[in-house]
Amino acid sequence: MSLRDTARDLRAGTVRARDLVEEAIACIDRWQPATNAFIEVDVAEARYMADVADNERRRGIDRGLLHGVPVSLKDLLDQQGHVTTAGSRSMTTVAAADAPAVAHLRAHGAVFLGRTNMHEFAMGTTSEDSGFGPVRHHRDPGHSAGGSSGGSAVAVATGMSHVSIGSDTGGSVRIPSAACGLVGLKPAWGEVSLTGVVPLSPTVDCVGPLARGVEDAWYTLQALRSDSALPPCPAARPLRGLRIGVLRDFGWRAVMPDIGACVADRLDALAAGGASLQDMPLVTAPLVIPAYGTLVIREALDFHAPRLSAHADRYTPAVRGRLQTAARPSDDDYARAHEARVSIEADVAGLLTAVDVLALPGLAITPPPLGQTHVMWPHGEELTRMAMLRLTQPFNLSRHPAIVLPVGTTAEGWSISLQLVGRDTPSLVAVALGIEAALGGATFG
Repeated sequence: MSLRDTARDLRAGTVRARDLVEEAIACIDRWQPATNAFIEVDVAEARYMADVADNERRRGIDRGLLHGVPVSLKDLLDQQGHVTTAGSRSMTTVAAADAPAVAHLRAHGAVFLGRTNMHEFAMGTTSEDSGFGPVRHHRDPGHSAGGSSGGSAVAVATGMSHVSIGSDTGGSVRIPSAACGLVGLKPAWGEVSLTGVVPLSPTVDCVGPLARGVEDAWYTLQALRSDSALPPCPAARPLRGLRIGVLRDFGWRAVMPDIGACVADRLDALAAGGASLQDMPLVTAPLVIPAYGTLVIREALDFHAPRLSAHADRYTPAVRGRLQTAARPSDDDYARAHEARVSIEADVAGLLTAVDVLALPGLAITPPPLGQTHVMWPHGEELTRMAMLRLTQPFNLSRHPAIVLPVGTTAEGWSISLQLVGRDTPSLVAVALGIEAALGGATFG
């Protein structure tokens, strides 16, 4: 059920928070062995928090829509009393306090089920290079669930948690959401505190929710931001008069045929419902990969270089290899990358003065088999990691909010997602709600 429906039943007393937790634990017992979605499950703490929530409700205390709802946390956000591993055996420190985002969730009465598995230090898109073993897709354990928040996506898709919290540096909320048939919301940069979150690249890092619907993603995001009462969800934007900028040259340059055709078809359906479509170029697209690579590897090395001298043997071989072989960009190169990022931000902002949202596929490929290193296109091969990042990373650099929502499936049954980019999070969510309703609001995957 949606957060709204769940809260209704909790308030009516027809279901208890403890019931929700026991259902989630039953799902964990079923799905965890096959998917390895969690690094840690704390059944005792979850049951205790659920009982506290139920007792509070009996006393007339209502903390809002998340009060008593099972939530999982990507294991790079500090949770008091738990080790923040960031998917690495090299991390062993117990967090002394909650990250602010986690503290806000706690204040809203969320029940923490456990810590989800991820690509080590968020340095990948497949969630297979984890010190705790790979996350496996719930549809086929031989395939990736996307990354780096892969465990969070599988947890929500299988009912192991109602919503989950991930991070997104180049697409790490949106990629696994697209791979698993969920809604993934990357807020505008700076909307959610990064304090107490293991960094990859603070210039572009974001924290955001993975959920089964747009409304749930909105409310969960708001609960990450403050202890205050959750603001109402924006009203769904009607299709009539909606202006959609289609990034056709960029977004469809290299996508699997089923994906490209499905997303194009769904956009045509929106146009038939009253929206207007306008093809738009992303002029700064050639700047994206070099700027992103320079910013991320420079900031990642600044964090990891001191640690590698003492803990290199406890990193996964793939992540250790990337860090040890990468050259630290010079100050001049780093400054030029920041200039390029500002140009990309201006380019996207300029496009959004003429339209309400930008649209493109959320993921260019279906979830790849674990171990697959390259994708073959008619024009040549591409690293799997880059094929998964390519459509999402520009909007980390532009710092605009972006959301993926499922709009269909391939012939093999893999989810297909539409990505929307907006000027600000409320207006983006309003459009996403309208499109979700127009296209049926189904979750695929």
